[in-house]
Amino acid sequence: MRLISFMIAAAVAATPVFAQQAQRSSNPQGVKIEGNTNVIGVNQNTAAVAIGEGNTAKNTAGAIKGGTEIKGNTNVIGVNNNTAAVAIGKNNTAANEAGVIGGK
Repeated sequence: MRLISFMIAAAVAATPVFAQQAQRSSNPQGVKIEGNTNVIGVNQNTAAVAIGEGNTAKNTAGAIKGGTEIKGNTNVIGVNNNTAAVAIGKNNTAANEAGVIGGK
């Protein structure tokens, strides 16, 4: 019983140490974060439409995209309200991105 209590106490004490390590994606162009990061994203009444061949339409709020390295404390707040992204035709792109770090 004492051994189990000791193991639980050791795990609880070690948790903050593990939380301070850098987070890294398995993707080589992933995101590396060192520090505290808060991401808040809100989409409300948004629409994304892509018509045609090879089109992309997207609404993004509060995101950290690939190929980004963040050191220190970071707050990302993105809000989309009544937004629309429309791409019509060949090889067109439309995006509404609020509070986005990194990426294309």
